[in-house]
Amino acid sequence: MLDTVPLEARFLDHVEYYARWSGLAIGIVVAQQLVEMDSSDIAMPLVFAITAFGLCAVGGVLLGDALTLRPQEAVRTASLAPRLVRDQVPPRMAPLLLLQAASLVTLLVIGAFTASSDPTRADRAGRVITVTCEGIRTSLGPWPGLYYSGPMFAALAVGTPVCVWALRRIAHGQGDDQQRRDRAWAITGAWGLLVSSQVLLVALMIFVALTEEACAGPLGAAAVVVVSPLSLLGLFTFGWSLVTVVAPRAVDDEAADDGILDDE
Repeated sequence: MLDTVPLEARFLDHVEYYARWSGLAIGIVVAQQLVEMDSSDIAMPLVFAITAFGLCAVGGVLLGDALTLRPQEAVRTASLAPRLVRDQVPPRMAPLLLLQAASLVTLLVIGAFTASSDPTRADRAGRVITVTCEGIRTSLGPWPGLYYSGPMFAALAVGTPVCVWALRRIAHGQGDDQQRRDRAWAITGAWGLLVSSQVLLVALMIFVALTEEACAGPLGAAAVVVVSPLSLLGLFTFGWSLVTVVAPRAVDDEAADDGILDDE
């Protein structure tokens, strides 16, 4: 039997998926170009690349959500129970992402307060941390001071409110519960990519700075103890967020399982 559904209608039915994938693809291309740009600082291109990738992922998901076709119901019904954002987001992953975001902000604030200027180079303010190594002041870096954390703070300041606004719009918008949940999970996944990629970058910077030389001492050992679990969490949430954005059916299946467990 021939498929009688017009090509345009089939495209519109899946336009949100195409927008999500396009956002990821554009983010990868832009990140590659930023990493390869000429710079005397090896860390800053990586900061720009990770930040751009996360923002492109968020932008693609938000664009896809805006283009999603809303069901045209002949009779609209309203529930007396208020719709809450927390009922639409992933019940298990949302707390982990919030914990990860709080950890990221904490690390960036600590990095900003502990960063110092390299005495040998006046243009490296906020890029290194100074420690005493055998009685000699030594600068270790790259360190997530304000020079590097500025673009990260800016990305969080832009991406987080937009995602929260989108989640509120979804919670109070049209569509059945499953449709709203799928869209909310996709936006949560995009925000998770933004946060987890930055967590991994900050953890890498701290690990490299404090373990490159033995003079970091107890500070380096403490950093490894703190950063290692956070890095593992970042890897896990990055993988989950990427799958959630790329493969919406995985979201449907897991959300359905959650619904079955809640009903029991």
